[in-house]
Parts: sequence; structure tokens; C-alpha cells
Amino acid sequence: MKVTKAVIPAAGLGTRVLPASKSIPKEMLPIVDKPAIQYIVEEAVRAGITDILIITNRGKGALEDHFDYYPELEERLASSGKNDMLRSVRAPAQLANIYFIRQKQTLGLGHAIKSARSFVGNEPFAVLYGDDVIIGDNPAIGQLCAAYEEYGLGVVGMKEVTAEAITKYSSLAVSPLHDRIYSVTNMVEKPRPDEILSLFSILGRCVLPPEIFDILDHTAPGAGGEIQLTDAMKELAVTRGMTGVDFEGTRYDMGNKLGILQATCEVALRHPEVGDGFRAYLKELAKTL
Repeated sequence: MKVTKAVIPAAGLGTRVLPASKSIPKEMLPIVDKPAIQYIVEEAVRAGITDILIITNRGKGALEDHFDYYPELEERLASSGKNDMLRSVRAPAQLANIYFIRQKQTLGLGHAIKSARSFVGNEPFAVLYGDDVIIGDNPAIGQLCAAYEEYGLGVVGMKEVTAEAITKYSSLAVSPLHDRIYSVTNMVEKPRPDEILSLFSILGRCVLPPEIFDILDHTAPGAGGEIQLTDAMKELAVTRGMTGVDFEGTRYDMGNKLGILQATCEVALRHPEVGDGFRAYLKELAKTL
């Protein structure tokens, strides 16, 4: 079954990037000239997603405004003949059918996903974490959707991380199927050293069957006292099996100050408007380091 719906959890407070996120949602922090959330939505659209639900929280109205039209600004740009700017301002509102819902209590990622039940219905759906921008020629979520269509099982996007970092993420029990696709039979969130199953961890993307909602209904709070989506996916992996895709693309953690700087720097180098000038600047700057 083709995946056409996506959910983007974007209700976190962004405490790791304070004070910037005090008044600006971290998902609206720019990577050169577009906010992080737009890169995530564009990735979903490139993968064939047509309907997107963004889960927000109080104080995040800027996300809704960004994916809306702005008649006064558009009229001024049109009357000034600034057609390229006009197209760039209108583009976010034209990407897909975009909906919003508030997570009134931030009780974990699993709790956020539960709020998408009526939007999803009885269909598989993609989840793109609001903190994770993944940039590459082949959209990462599209690689996961292809695996779902091939195997009919829930899919996690995964990467190998260091032994030091794995305890901050999740650890997966995997066995190779073909190319960059693996069978996933177990997982543990924030494992202790003696619980590490492998150095593969879920990073930023998954595709889930609608059965995940019934599992979330009885998933108890886990790490941090929150309802963890990983705990629900673990039940799915153990009882039905899941698939893992070691996706192609570069992931940037936009909930992390260094990740924001890395994304800005690397995207700027490829940007058609500022790339050449920024590259020349970095070369001169490097001489002083």
C-alpha cells in the first residue's frame, strides 16, 4: 500500500537551543534562507506524501503562519516585480495539504503520535521527527516508504552511532536482508551498556502501520517517564517484525546547537545564491584557525 500521509511531531520545547527557542520555535530556526521545518516537509513531498499533519504546542503559531499565504507581502512583491521572491514566499503554502493539531500535554513522542489517530485512519503513515533534517538526492523517507511497500512491515530509518552515543538513543537487533535494508526483531530505548543490541539506532524517520495506535493505547511510560514511541515499536518488532533502512543522506540534529551550525554551513556551500562567496570566505577564515 502506498504511503501518502505523514506526521511531523514538532511540540518539543527546544531546551537544548535556548535562548533562541524561547520566542522562536526551534523548527523555525533557519538553515540559510528556509526554516528547518520546510526542509522536512519538502522531503516528505518529494517522496510522494500528499497529506501532512504537524503536531505543535502552545507558542508555535509561527509554524502555521509559515505554511499559509501572506497576501500583503505577496502583493508588495508582485507590484515590485520581485517574482523570484514571490514564488519562494508562496511555495510553502503550495507544498501539500498541511494540517495542524496541538499536543496539549508533552508526555512523550508516543503520546504525540497518538494524537494523529483520526488523521491517519486505517492507513500506513510516515513519521518525520521535527528535530531531524536529512538532506540528500534521494529523500530519506522515500527510501523507507519503498521498504514498506516491499515488505508490508513497519520501517525504521537507522544509522550506526558510536558506542558512547548509543546509550542516548535506541539500539536495534538487526540482520541484513539486501542492500541497505535489514530485518529488525527487537529494540531498546536508551540502553544500558549491557542492553546494547547493536550500534544501529533509529534516527529521525519511520513508517508505521495503523496497528501502532492500539499498541500505544497500552504502552506504559518508559524512559524519562514519557510514553516512548520506541517502546511501542519494540512490541511491533517482536510480534510482527519490522524493517530497517540504513538511509542515504546527511542527518542534522536541529535540536542541537552544533547540528544547526553544521547544517547551515554545509547547505550554504551548495546554495546557488551564496555558495561561491561563502566558500571563499571559509577558505580565508581557515587560514586563521
